[in-house]
Amino acid sequence: MNHICDYNVITNRRFVVIKIRLVQIGNSRGVRLPKPVIEQVGLNDEVELQVREGEIVIRPLRAPRSGWAEAARVLRKNAGDQLLDPPTPTRFDEEEWEW
Repeated sequence: MNHICDYNVITNRRFVVIKIRLVQIGNSRGVRLPKPVIEQVGLNDEVELQVREGEIVIRPLRAPRSGWAEAARVLRKNAGDQLLDPPTPTRFDEEEWEW
């Protein structure tokens, strides 16, 4: 079975370059990403798109605060979760707070 591709793959040891064509999508233009690329990178229905210095970077969308729980565990393990400054009592603490 022959498959016709609308993209060329150029490989390198560190990355893969794929030459693809822009396609018309309504009044916009877009790219079709090959399924193996989508699977390799782990893209879902929503992605993060960044434009920088003449490049477009597409990344998997990470959930807000993803990785924070693990980072907190590492900080705690290494005693990095201590206050940077000593606690400073407020007027409320000194005059109004009742135990």
